[in-house]
Amino acid sequence: MNPDLSWVLNDVLQVRGARHAILVSADGLLLEKSSEIGRDDAETNAAAMSSMQSLSRAVAPFAGGGASPWRQTLLEYEQGWIFLIAAGDGAYLAASAAPDVDMEAMSFRMQQQVGALGKAMTTPPRQNAGAEA
Repeated sequence: MNPDLSWVLNDVLQVRGARHAILVSADGLLLEKSSEIGRDDAETNAAAMSSMQSLSRAVAPFAGGGASPWRQTLLEYEQGWIFLIAAGDGAYLAASAAPDVDMEAMSFRMQQQVGALGKAMTTPPRQNAGAEA
């Protein structure tokens, strides 16, 4: 059973100007979406975001030489922004926002939610119920 993580994505949208958020697997599958985006649009964007993170990682050395680790990708369009960050092993959080969004607040909120996602997706270790050998 997959946990419902839409609450985490909807919380990203508390930043003024934020529009949509999706959680994407590294292979482009939609893991979760915020409530304001349709499933078809979310799945299309999930595939695109997977490709975008792959491109971003490939050109990371261009940002500073060597094996510079990728942290975040920002895409600017006339009608707004797309933010893309790592959200754990093999998962990425993407959000769209209006042109006037507070970029620092958006990035900060997304980082907070990545921490919440990690906690929500972690399964606690099993406790040994008996002294079985």
